[in-house]
Amino acid sequence: MDYKEQYRFWMEDDYFDKATKKELADIEGNDAEIQDRFYKELEFGTGGLRGVIGAGTNRMNPYTVRKATQGLANYIIKQGASEKGVAIAYDSRFMSPEFADEAALCLAANGIKAYVFDALRPTPELSFAVRKLGCTAGIVVTASHNPPEYNGYKVYWEDGAQITAPKDTDIITEVKNVTDYHTVKSIGKEEAISKHLYNVIGSDIDDAYMAELKKLIIHPEIIQQVAGDIKIVYSPFHGTGNVPVRRILSELGFKNVYVVPEQELPDPNFTTLAYPNPEDPAAFELALKLAKEKDADVVLATDPDADRLGIYAKDAKTGEYVSFTGNMSGMLIAEYILRERQATGTLPENAALIKTIVTTNIADRLAEEYHVKLIEVLTGFKYIGEQIKLFEQNHTYQYVFGLEESYGCLAGTHARDKDAVVAVMCLCEVAAYCKSKGITLWDQMLNIYEKYGYYKEGMHTITLKGIEGAQQIKEIMEKLRQENPARFGDLDVVNFKDYETHQVKNLKTGECSDTGLPTSNVLYFELDNDSWCCARPSGTEPKIKFYMGIKGTSLQDAETKLQALKEAVIALI
Repeated sequence: MDYKEQYRFWMEDDYFDKATKKELADIEGNDAEIQDRFYKELEFGTGGLRGVIGAGTNRMNPYTVRKATQGLANYIIKQGASEKGVAIAYDSRFMSPEFADEAALCLAANGIKAYVFDALRPTPELSFAVRKLGCTAGIVVTASHNPPEYNGYKVYWEDGAQITAPKDTDIITEVKNVTDYHTVKSIGKEEAISKHLYNVIGSDIDDAYMAELKKLIIHPEIIQQVAGDIKIVYSPFHGTGNVPVRRILSELGFKNVYVVPEQELPDPNFTTLAYPNPEDPAAFELALKLAKEKDADVVLATDPDADRLGIYAKDAKTGEYVSFTGNMSGMLIAEYILRERQATGTLPENAALIKTIVTTNIADRLAEEYHVKLIEVLTGFKYIGEQIKLFEQNHTYQYVFGLEESYGCLAGTHARDKDAVVAVMCLCEVAAYCKSKGITLWDQMLNIYEKYGYYKEGMHTITLKGIEGAQQIKEIMEKLRQENPARFGDLDVVNFKDYETHQVKNLKTGECSDTGLPTSNVLYFELDNDSWCCARPSGTEPKIKFYMGIKGTSLQDAETKLQALKEAVIALI
């Protein structure tokens, strides 16, 4: 069916409820809106679903969620794993509890037990719960840091990580095979409960999760020493982090934790935020105001599903608060863990540090310094989670820390996804350590730069919406793939890596080799002087992203070089 036929089907078929038909009747005659809602199925990608909430095949609604879950259920049944069940969590967004129940009741109708949290929980706790409960899979209903009109649905497997190859493509195939909405199963909640197919997860998992986090503290005595002096401002951005973050900091002994009152409680409109993203400086306006009132040492914010952390810290010399990128905060934690675990004799001989291909090259220098294995993976924390599983299966390395540039990291193996709750805990321990030495987090960041080099990273993003936008993104990628630019401004391209064809080409010698990583529509240009640029279409938004990094001799030199590289990228495209 074309988009007009799909629209009429949704308007006329008894399967769809009155509210859905009323919403669709209100756009009758608006061909552009009808086309956007029905020109395709909301794509179930390698991570699941994400889209604008509303009626239509290209929207997040009970029908598309139920249909996706039927595909997942079919896959689970074929794997013979129905008995183990599926854990489900959800965030504070519009329709999140409803979508969680839709998924649970579809699973129940297929004879698969669902374990649903009794209230909103962070994404990393879902990852933890999957393994703790021995489930075959997990679902978290969230759109992470997207605007309020979005929601999403991510799928995890029994190891607690988001699905990777080949399971991702196998599940996608099952979802695509569900073409008739009338074949999608569901039962009433009371019936599901009576059959023990709908089960509620409560505080037992919270307690176990907290206990695992606290095992990762290296110097509890230092926290106790400065707990009454250090001041922490925190915002959960109206999301799931409020309860677990405050709990872990309280149980560790931190006494001066100030939560931004306007952003404390769940609010699906994210009323105080234009964009609930810890990467956005504007999102910190209220937190920084409170920090100045309290003379805080560190300012923290987690995104709505609490898997990403943004921070500001005071510059003691100027009294101003300095923003940290995800690379910077990740390196503060990684450097502390490696240094202090080595000093205390708790760093494994076969320790591994994992980063994505678009993450700072300081990680490489740290790995060299502490003689740990550095492993690079494709963009997406699921590939870091996958490595943890492979370490355990193959008895190769012991995971110590993993990070990606987009404000996500994980210490420990309690979860297999990025965890902002554990990141807050670790970052506050680093801040306590710095406080005990009479320095700030910013001072420590400068120490790291002085030792390893002034690395700076940035991004240039182009948003291209709709059918035409998708085509433009494809054309940009193909142009870069075919033309193989030899220079970006003053920087020569040393190696060109095409992760779709698995080929690494040395532009100076012509030698070719294999990337050694899974297939992905990503292009990476390794440049002179430890610099680089990477092009990648977003998997969740209508964007193409250009990641880049340089190495400077000072903060100012690094800024100048990064700006020059950005201008060179823009000129090329």
